[in-house]
Amino acid sequence: MKTDEFTQEDKELIQREFEPLRIASLKRCADQEQYELVLKAFDFANKAHYGVRRRSGEPYIIHPIAVARIVVQEIGLGCKSICAALLHDVVEDTDYTVEDIRREFSDRIALLVDGLTKIKTALDSEKGVIEERSQQADNFKRVLLTLNDDARIVLIKLADRLHNMRTIEYMPSYKREKILSETMYIFIPLAHRLGLNNIKSEMENIWLKNKEAQAYSDIEKMLAKATLEKGPIIDNFIAPVEKILKDAGFKCRIIKRMKTPYSIWKKMTTKQIPFDEIFDIYAVRIIFEPRTDVDASERDQCWHIFSLITSHYRYKPERTRDWVSSPKLNGYEALHLTLISEGTWIEVQIRSERMNAIAESGVAAHWSYKQAHPEDTIERDRDIDTWIKGVKDILDNPDANALQFLDNFHEELTSGEMFAFTPQGESISIPKGSTALDFAYYIHSEIGNKAIAAKVNMKLVSLSTVLNNGDQVEIITSDNAKPKREWLDFLVTSRARNQVLLSMKSINKDNIQSGIFILKKKLAERNIILQARVIRKLIAYYKMNNKEELYNRIGIGLIDLEDLDDALKSNALKRDVQMWGIKLLSPIKSDGKIDKSKDYILEEDIDKGTVSFHTADCCHPIPGDNVVGVINSDGSVTVHKTSCGVFTDFAATNGDKLVSVRWSKHFIMSYLTQIKIRGIDRLGILNEITKEISLVLEVNIRKIVIEAHDEVFEGYIDLYVHNTDDLDRLMERLGKIRGVESVLRTNIADE
Repeated sequence: MKTDEFTQEDKELIQREFEPLRIASLKRCADQEQYELVLKAFDFANKAHYGVRRRSGEPYIIHPIAVARIVVQEIGLGCKSICAALLHDVVEDTDYTVEDIRREFSDRIALLVDGLTKIKTALDSEKGVIEERSQQADNFKRVLLTLNDDARIVLIKLADRLHNMRTIEYMPSYKREKILSETMYIFIPLAHRLGLNNIKSEMENIWLKNKEAQAYSDIEKMLAKATLEKGPIIDNFIAPVEKILKDAGFKCRIIKRMKTPYSIWKKMTTKQIPFDEIFDIYAVRIIFEPRTDVDASERDQCWHIFSLITSHYRYKPERTRDWVSSPKLNGYEALHLTLISEGTWIEVQIRSERMNAIAESGVAAHWSYKQAHPEDTIERDRDIDTWIKGVKDILDNPDANALQFLDNFHEELTSGEMFAFTPQGESISIPKGSTALDFAYYIHSEIGNKAIAAKVNMKLVSLSTVLNNGDQVEIITSDNAKPKREWLDFLVTSRARNQVLLSMKSINKDNIQSGIFILKKKLAERNIILQARVIRKLIAYYKMNNKEELYNRIGIGLIDLEDLDDALKSNALKRDVQMWGIKLLSPIKSDGKIDKSKDYILEEDIDKGTVSFHTADCCHPIPGDNVVGVINSDGSVTVHKTSCGVFTDFAATNGDKLVSVRWSKHFIMSYLTQIKIRGIDRLGILNEITKEISLVLEVNIRKIVIEAHDEVFEGYIDLYVHNTDDLDRLMERLGKIRGVESVLRTNIADE
């Protein structure tokens, strides 16, 4: 910045720039007193910055005016925010203090200006091309700390950042790179989370224009060409829709738009597709005034419009998005559908005027409407206010590492969102990929800390279960439960992880001591002393990495020691057998006549290297299957699945050779089975499937046969598992791989 006398031309420029702000403020202010306060703030800032110019050569006051215009015209904030925007650089760049602002205006305006000054001090570092990331993390943490004072500070800062992006060409290169990186990493996701869609989109486009100039230029040319080719199709679609809605009694306006260059570039680069393969470039927005002459909510009227349009045009049901029933975390409400007109797919967004205001101005419109209609916003405001409270809770943790905080916060900002429901029907908005335990912490930290399991859609599941959109979730708690370090391996949200870390500080040592005490007591009951040889056996049996992990898991109850006798009898090599070996045991013959009055036990004897049964080659049963035994002529027993066709034919004439059987509890030997897998073919999917089986689940593959045709793959895998539980777990994990449509157990064909 430089200082000199302003010319008459400069003064006229300032008045021209201020005039639109003056008019907008006149409309926005509640009364004459507020309006005069805005005029006073402009005069105060104009005098404070008199003679100072920006790098562009313009009078510096043009920047605060521009920020204030964004605040009122694009975000929709009121008098105090307009004044704070005009005054936001006064304390930092002139001799005036926060106390001067408080004395001349008000405590609240002074608080807003003070918050903005702290942000500017934190971010405006001139130390290098781009600050060290840890320092940047601390800076951003300070930005978000202002949410504790007044959320409007962050909104005004976003307006300030938008204007800096609009004039970024005047910045030196090092400053430009710093601003671009900050904007993409935190300010764009923050604008998205606060519902400021227009600001988010503009900042994204400016980022692309500066970082990928050629790509931006190419996309703009392709969009211009597409507008010429497809524009008339959109116009031809809008005219009849307007008539349909008007005839139905709706007063609405219909706006056509195209995807932004950045959103197209992002889709082209992430999906590796050309421009011609992006089919949702065109969109139509229907914004209606809710009818007051009918007994129907805004939501119902959205669906009425939906039915009117889809009765005339074919649509894609799978592309319908209902955000009127369950708004996004940033407050966004709309009903989206995709339909075809003249061979072109068109996205249609149905919104009320209120929904549109929130979509354009985000939380500012949301809170404004909340103040005007408090009775209508009980449900709508919960998610945004809960999110901001969650941010405050994280920031209030004095031990939070700034860099870890930034990574977690950025991840949560950029994640998608979904809705899950409590048993009472209350919807909770959580990031996509969240687990049942994340959900528990979103309800309350104490519910998370005391959680032991969950019921998802009435089915008992573990806390690590990943939730799907629309799931009903009940958290099961226990007063004796405590957070466990293992939770950090699967928790997704920064809020939940932060709470666990806070709770874990003193727990781990207590868990180990508790585990040692429990184990010593159990061993003493068997007249056994805790010593190295015993520990080695237990580590091998329970598949632990070290004795601390063993003690910790015993202490927190993950190992209940109910099978301690088996563990003590085990050989330390047993772990190797379980992990790697397909140990071949020899079937034994019965020494005497088999007692058919009781179940014949199907069991293994590792020490003797024997097994009490054969498995039938016709149906290949595995431990856990419903089976029946056939007594062979040599006294051995062969087991078949009860559904086996060969067995059914045999049993019809050989009933005297059948015996009821029962699987024993533990099996070391692996048994052959087969699964059929089908899905959408893509690069690398076979590698993911085999990696999941062999490396993650530690299951041995005998044979794999996969064929792909017309972008669909299908095949079967022969593998060895210990029992049906292992197989079910394997099939469940494979079914979660992207592209896998079905995983079924099949019979192994004769070879």
